Amino acid sequence: MSLLRLVLVAVPAVLLLGTLSGALSGSAEENAWYAALDKPDFMPPGWLFGLAWTILYILLGFALALLLHARGAPRRGRVIALFAVQLALNLAWSPLFFAWHEVAAALTLLAGIVVVTAALIPLAWRIRPLAALLLVPYLAWLLFATALNFELLRLNPDAATVAPAAASTDILL
Repeated sequence: MSLLRLVLVAVPAVLLLGTLSGALSGSAEENAWYAALDKPDFMPPGWLFGLAWTILYILLGFALALLLHARGAPRRGRVIALFAVQLALNLAWSPLFFAWHEVAAALTLLAGIVVVTAALIPLAWRIRPLAALLLVPYLAWLLFATALNFELLRLNPDAATVAPAAASTDILL
């Protein structure tokens, strides 16, 4: 398959998965629980998250396409598998944080994503340097997101009980 075809599949696929993960878990400013949290001073405006993640998912899709296109490269399969692991962890963060309100667990997950991505970059460099370079802004944003998640946990130690979940199985009597 040509690189162009891989790009035309990988970029929309990664972008769609990221968008679905966020949308299905309620990761928007309209989320009552999230709106009720105390935010750190360095919290960017809400619109920036959507823009940043759109760009980052596009970069991730391009990086994936470049790695998929590198047929015959040594350890290509392992690097693609590691890419899939970091993407799966990434997609799990929004439900963990926004839907299940597990701020501490989300911070731990973010730390894991940072470690996996930091390991992925030099491995991708050996296969396609451009793919590795496309992952650098993602790693930088992950570090920023980790700092935000840490501060949200620090400012909201009782985050799980700040506001009721959007949907509840509680029976009101």
